Formats: sequence, C-alpha cells, structure tokens
Amino acid sequence: MSAPKLLILYGSQTGTAQDTAERIGRQAQRRRMQVKVEALDSYNVANLISESLVIFVCSTTGQGDPPDNMKNFWRFVFRKSLPAGSLCRLDCAVLGLGDSSYPKFNFVAKKLHKRLMQLGASVLLPVGLADDQHDLGADGVIDPWLTSFWERAQALYPTPAGQSLIREDEPLPPRYVFRFLDDITENRADRLRVPELPISPSQTHTFPGRVVSSKRVTHASHFQDVRHIEFDITGSDIEFTAGDVVMMRPCNTPEDVEQFCQLLRLDPDRQFTLSPTNCDTGSVPARLAQPCTVRHLVESFLDIAAVPRRSFFELLATFATNELEREKLSEFSSAQGQDELHAYCNRPRRTALEVLNDFPHTTAELSVDYLLDLFPEIQPRSFSIASSLLAHPNRIQILLAVVHYKTKMHLPRKGLCSSWLASLDPTQGDVYVPLWVKKGSMKFPKDPYSPVIMVGPGTGVAPFRSALQERIAQGKTANVLFFGCRSQSKDFYCSSDWEEMEKAGQLTLFTAFSRDQEDKIYVQQRVQEQAELLWDLIANKNGYFYIAGNAKQMPTAVCDALKEGFQSQGGMSSAEADEMLVAMERAGRFQSETWS
Repeated sequence: MSAPKLLILYGSQTGTAQDTAERIGRQAQRRRMQVKVEALDSYNVANLISESLVIFVCSTTGQGDPPDNMKNFWRFVFRKSLPAGSLCRLDCAVLGLGDSSYPKFNFVAKKLHKRLMQLGASVLLPVGLADDQHDLGADGVIDPWLTSFWERAQALYPTPAGQSLIREDEPLPPRYVFRFLDDITENRADRLRVPELPISPSQTHTFPGRVVSSKRVTHASHFQDVRHIEFDITGSDIEFTAGDVVMMRPCNTPEDVEQFCQLLRLDPDRQFTLSPTNCDTGSVPARLAQPCTVRHLVESFLDIAAVPRRSFFELLATFATNELEREKLSEFSSAQGQDELHAYCNRPRRTALEVLNDFPHTTAELSVDYLLDLFPEIQPRSFSIASSLLAHPNRIQILLAVVHYKTKMHLPRKGLCSSWLASLDPTQGDVYVPLWVKKGSMKFPKDPYSPVIMVGPGTGVAPFRSALQERIAQGKTANVLFFGCRSQSKDFYCSSDWEEMEKAGQLTLFTAFSRDQEDKIYVQQRVQEQAELLWDLIANKNGYFYIAGNAKQMPTAVCDALKEGFQSQGGMSSAEADEMLVAMERAGRFQSETWS
C-alpha cells in the first residue's frame, strides 16, 4: 500500500499563509504522507479534478481581495462555465488566516470554501477562520482545526501498515542540499545589471531604479524621520497610474550578515549550488542565481531580521542536544507555550538572529542544508507611489516613514526595509534599488467633472499626491484633500505642493494639526465640519470619496463623520446613511486603502 498523497496550496501576501502551509506539510511528512506544498498560482489548476486530498491555506488582503499569488487561480475557480460536479472526486479543507479587526475578515477563505462545495468537492470540516485578535493569536484556531483535520484524514487515508509516525524531535530531511564550489568568485555588479531583453519589470525580473534623492521631510526635532525618495526608472518601460504601488525587497545589514556567518561558521564568499531533495515536490527558488554566494543568500534572501514564527522554534528544537536549550525550544513549540513565546519573541520584537545568539549550543548543531527550511524568504514591501508620470516622467517618488522604536531589548528595533532605504545615500555615488510596480486597489474616476474627496493623514497622503498630479495634468480640478498630522511646522508633508495647487484653483485643502492647540483636532472633525460641502459633492455632483492611512481608529472615525453628514444634510436615518455608504462602495465611489 503506497503512502497517501496530500497537496497543500496556499495564497500568501506577507508569507504567513506560506509558513502555515509549510508547517502543515511537515506534520504530514511525520504522518508518512507524500506531500507537496505549492503557491496556488504556481499550480496547474486543471489538475485539481484528479487530486484526492487538498488543503487550501489563504489570507485576505486589501478590501477582501485574494493575495497576489492566487489571483489567477481565483479567476479560474470562479468561472461560470465550470460544471457543478467538476470536483466531485476531491476531499478538501480550507484554512483562512485573517484579522477580525478588519471588516472583510477571512473573506477569501469563506468564499473559496463555498465555491468548492458548489463545484462538488467533499469538504472534510468547517472552514478554519484563524484570527490574529484571538488571545493565542492565529494558532488559537489553527491548532484545534488541524487536530480535527488529521483525525478525518487519518480515517479516510490511513498510514500504510507497519509504519509509525516520525517523532517530533527527529529532524525531517531538508528541502535542499548545498554543494559548495571552490575557486569561483562573484561579480557583484552582475546583480543589478539592466536586463538586455525587453522584459517588463516584475517580482522575478526587477528593475534597478537609481536613487536620485532622499530628503527628510520632517523637522529635525520631530520624533519621526520621514523621507521623500525619488527613483530614476529611465529605460524600464514601467507605466503606472494614480493608486498604483511600487514593490521593493530590502537587504539585511552588513553587520547582521557578518554576525550570522560567524555564528554558523560560514564563509560569506564561498559559492554553492542548491538542489532539491525531492525533485517531484520542490524546485530551487527562481530568485536565487546558481551558483550563489553565501553572502548574497544571507543578505538578499534569508529573512534573518524578522521576528521568528513558531515553526522556526519547532525546527530548531529538532537540532537541540543541550538539555536546557531543548527544553526551552520544545516549550516555545508547544500549544501550551505560546504565551511564553509571545513574551520572549513577539512582545520585544526579538529577531531570528538574536534567537540564534540565545541558543548557542543548538545553533552550533545546525546544518547549512536546513537554512531555507529555517528562514523564510525576505518578503517584498509595497509603497504607495506619491508622484505621477505626467508630472515627473521617468520617475517614481515615495513617502517613507523610517521605523525605529524601543522595546526591552538592548538595541532599538528597526524596520528592515525603511532603515535600508534610508541608509542609501545617492550623494556618495550611484545607488540602485531592485523594484517593480503593481496595480493598486484605488481607482480614480475618468469623468473629468466628478469631484474627488481624499482623506489622507500622515504618509496616507502619498497616493493622493499622485492622484492630484495626474488629475491636474488632465485638467481635472474638482479636488478636495483632508490632510492631518501633528504639527504644521514639523510634519506637514508636501505643503508647498498643496499651496501651489490651492493658488492655481486646482485644490480645496482642509488641514488638522492635532498638537498645535490645546484640544487635539483630527481629520474626522474636519470632515464633520464640512458636511454641507461633502453632501453637495457626493449627492449632487457624483463625487468619489477616498481614505488612505493607518488602520487603527481613523478610517472608522472618518466613515462615522461622513455618515453623520448624510443624516444632517440629507435627512437620512442612521440605517439609510449606512446603506448609502455601502452603495457608494459597490459603485466604486467609496474606496479605502489602510494598513496596520
């Protein structure tokens, strides 16, 4: 009797769903299953009709959207032409990862679960709705859901006779094997060479954008360092419109790279090739050139500065020979030890590199072959583009808030990407950043007469600067902007731009400087004060309303202020105001882009 097969397909935007899928894959290996873990868009979806057992792990992004690496699958599976019983041979389960503080909580997982049932699949258990707001985090849902799944799967697809489960403390085979080469040196300039073929820049074929300038736009005395950074994209054929985002992958600091190599006794200049342990279930990451230096792998690929997830400790524990370290790692890996792990790792934002320092005996036992199992790939970061090609040809501009804060850890915590970008100094010579552009979720009206109302406090104003430049270049002058920050003299971003636009009659600006007077004033209060104007623009002139910025209280407070205006100016009930906002959202006349 051959081992049962399990396919795990994931849709992941930030790497969390991928990590969960890989963790489930390791549990399946311990149950002697033949397992394959793959991104949904890498999988040939036509083969789904012949699969027997599949787990779908997916997150939800934006306003209830599927992650980038499952969009093609999403379009295919929702085709109206698919026959109702096309997946009748499939046993499956859906696990969603989400955050219940967002309105479209686990929307993708719920919708996929329903669609699979419509297509005739046998769903083994209710959809798992993991929630970051749970007292135990996402694992508070994932652990019991997996227990139920393995019980059902084991009953339907039993382990072959005579085979026992692989123990938790026994290392599984690595996904890749390293083969070190001698006497080959790397030309580092090759990494940023502009492709000679006319390839449109993408995640796999980035364009080296030259940093033209990096200017601090907050006052020197202000606590937050915010940069206005400009990139030259001449020769890239990159095109974008207002609302689009630029994607970049940061690098680890030279200091972290050096420390990592010392801890693991690796020569950073040595070259190696990678080969998958199982050619049927894995391939070498496309982004890693073959051969590759250890330095390039650690600097540009392995996310050693991230706060490690529980899966990191599970794998690390299998190498521990020191009793004290093994005990602690086992505790951090267990369901019961998640409070301890949170206090040790998440709360102080301890990095994976710092964890290796804390467990020296276990780190000394690590085999290089397991590096890609232990450390996830550095994920790309997205930034709203803050400029228009119509105003700045061959340029991309962004507003970047440099992340820097203290925890109980000795060293301050730094955002990997923001600190890396802020460290690049174009006055010291040419500096390049590999980048590409993708469509954003915001769409602005083509009708030249439709007014646009934008609420963008802080760096949330970035996409609206792009929209204003684009619209003004197209002769569209019905523009209203609500901008908020702490102080007019310290963090009033792009103030000279707004002033010019106002003088030219191309913009109506309302500002809220929260700390410039005794009583704090926020953008939602300004929205409330302008209820009459906003009602006229929205109800009588087909206006569009946009919100961008931090997802904490601001978006809800702005929506509440807007709905109060609908009631006071339009004579609506509370329920009617709610309905009007929902109708605007359906018609694309209310859009928001928020982040936590």
